[in-house]
Amino acid sequence: MTQMPMDMVIPDDAPITMDGCDTVVKLWSKRCHELAAKTAHREKELGVWQAYSWTDYYQGGKWAALGLLAMGLQKGQPVQILSEDRREWLYVDLGVAAVGGIPSGVYTTDSAEQLAYLVNDSGAPFLFVENDEQLDKFLEVRDQMPGLQKVIVFDRDGLAGFNDPLVMFWDDLIKLGRAEADANPKKFETALDAVKPEDPRMLIYTSGTTGPPKGAMITHRNMIYQGFAGEQTLEFFDTDELLCFLPLCHVLERLISVDFPILAGCKVNFAESTETVFDNLREVSPHSFTGVPRIWEKIYSRITIMRSESGWLGQKAFDWAVAAGMKKAQAKEDGKRLGPLGQLNLALADLLVLRNLRNLIGLQRTRRCTTGAAPISPDLLRWFEAIGVHLLEGYGMTETAGVATVNTIANNFVGTVGEALPGTQVRIAPDGEIQLKGPGIFHGYWNKPEKTAETFTEDGWLKTGDVGMLDNHGAMTITGRLKDIIITAGGKNITPAEIESKLKFSPYISDAVVIGDRRKYLTCLIMIDQENVERFAQDRQIPYADFASLTRAKDVVDLIGDVVKEVNQSFAQVEQIKNFRLIDVLLTAEDEELTPTMKLKRNYVNTRHAALIESMY
Repeated sequence: MTQMPMDMVIPDDAPITMDGCDTVVKLWSKRCHELAAKTAHREKELGVWQAYSWTDYYQGGKWAALGLLAMGLQKGQPVQILSEDRREWLYVDLGVAAVGGIPSGVYTTDSAEQLAYLVNDSGAPFLFVENDEQLDKFLEVRDQMPGLQKVIVFDRDGLAGFNDPLVMFWDDLIKLGRAEADANPKKFETALDAVKPEDPRMLIYTSGTTGPPKGAMITHRNMIYQGFAGEQTLEFFDTDELLCFLPLCHVLERLISVDFPILAGCKVNFAESTETVFDNLREVSPHSFTGVPRIWEKIYSRITIMRSESGWLGQKAFDWAVAAGMKKAQAKEDGKRLGPLGQLNLALADLLVLRNLRNLIGLQRTRRCTTGAAPISPDLLRWFEAIGVHLLEGYGMTETAGVATVNTIANNFVGTVGEALPGTQVRIAPDGEIQLKGPGIFHGYWNKPEKTAETFTEDGWLKTGDVGMLDNHGAMTITGRLKDIIITAGGKNITPAEIESKLKFSPYISDAVVIGDRRKYLTCLIMIDQENVERFAQDRQIPYADFASLTRAKDVVDLIGDVVKEVNQSFAQVEQIKNFRLIDVLLTAEDEELTPTMKLKRNYVNTRHAALIESMY
């Protein structure tokens, strides 16, 4: 096996602390008392941003937890949260963890049946839901969840006359918690002090693409380590503003928008919804911003379309400015500096075009952006660098508590996912699989010791299932998933991720799945970008009645065909796409074919569109 030399190895039993605290909840308590009246969160109410302090944060968590204790919550019991991102989500998250419970999130796109599975698998006695829409899911399958003791609803809107003995509202829980605090003044703090580093900080359910979802137990030590490592690799300041928009069920958003801000003492703004992310991004202008590749692809495609609509002079100015920035990006990648004329040209480009462009997308104050959770095109990273946005790729998974490797502004190796976090060890197995070891590795799967054992090697390394390599800098490149490797009928091994990433760099393609295992040649199923392809069709007066007819329009098929031809030029003949089909169904996060972070699930796509695939052969 190839193993990366490490400057730091943290023994399994070595204590890890942040600011003298060995659990997230102790650090949270310390920050809340230190910062008190300073703003911790902001969210919109009736279109106006409202601020909430660190004291509100502590009291909200304390009263929610004491209310649950009064109703019988025991240490070590999970609590499920079914809600979009909002401050109450965090109050429950930290409050439950502070009294030894285990907070766990449910995606709002999950079905009622999926909700029942998660509640039953975790054994959660309590479920929080956001509103009447999410409450309906519980009501639909309530008979399937016999262990559930109480459902707590955040919002009363639309439920004025609702009454159910199993359901209560958030404000009633808070009243119960305040009464418990008056009766037992030290109960919350005593429970918080009793939480140990090895106790679960959270329960994160995997996406379940290869079977039922599994609950990964992430400990306080895991997350304190993430803070310890993050402090050494990424800058977070107490003056920072962040934007929270990815689902808090996802370990990356929990790390970026909950635990890191506790460490730094900075402000978190909650996006109104996934539909308003780009508007909220412009309003907040965060100092650091983390998104999945689909967000960055969408920003790029929007700017590309705006360029095409800006007229001859605007297009020339845009192209000149981006070209000036691209020279700087390439020089930086090559470890060189721009000459005096290049620097002057870039300064003018920034003054006249690029600064306005960053203002337009809401990244004018951003020191650092990061991307993860799925592969991203290196060309897209270079484009963002060219316009003055430092977009850095990292790598991690639920089982690594969020992040395992990351690029930094000082050491950004484009095309790689960066170097391992301090204290994390990486090795490459003979079959190319990336294997990891360190304090960030999860504790195991909830009530599934056999699955846990399958995830580790005999000598204790996490088997990621990803294929990759290490370069001379120790930076890691992900080439694909072990299970996704295509072996053609001719015996050629092909990892489809790089081909798919290049296809998605087009503003007209939102996702792609390369097909070809045991086949004579490669083909591809492509999901078009609705907004940009519709605009393309309208500009050229191409008739279509709905999304399905849009995908069948000859000019649209030719448009995507040209993209495929261009991408093919970057690959050897055996790696080129010989045929493709457009998926004629507009997919959303509610569809089983998409993950909550908007990635196509290869297995579902192969099964659902089997006839479409066969038509290409």
